[in-house]
Amino acid sequence: QVRLVESGGGLVQPGGSLRLSCAASDNIFNYNMAWYRQASGKERELVASIFRNGRIDYVDTVKGRFTISKDISTVYLQMNNLRPEDTAVYYCNSPIGGGSFVWAWGLGTQVIVST
Repeated sequence: QVRLVESGGGLVQPGGSLRLSCAASDNIFNYNMAWYRQASGKERELVASIFRNGRIDYVDTVKGRFTISKDISTVYLQMNNLRPEDTAVYYCNSPIGGGSFVWAWGLGTQVIVST
């Protein structure tokens, strides 16, 4: 069982930037990986995906502002031009499909975008 540890969140003003990291306890390079977020009172939503074949997808609300990348054991999310609506707890995992995931969820990292 791979453990996932998210970090890099914090309080930032609108227009600011943060770089999130998701460190895995083992090699994840050959897995499809994704970042998700859950705002208070809302369901968790997919933010960005990076696939084994190199394809990358983003939800429309973050296109042009967020960049997902990964190396052998870490997934990154560079977030620029942050908006208040980006406020959420951010998580990473490997989606299988049908709402299932490869590993247990980590604790996430809190991002707050506010003046």
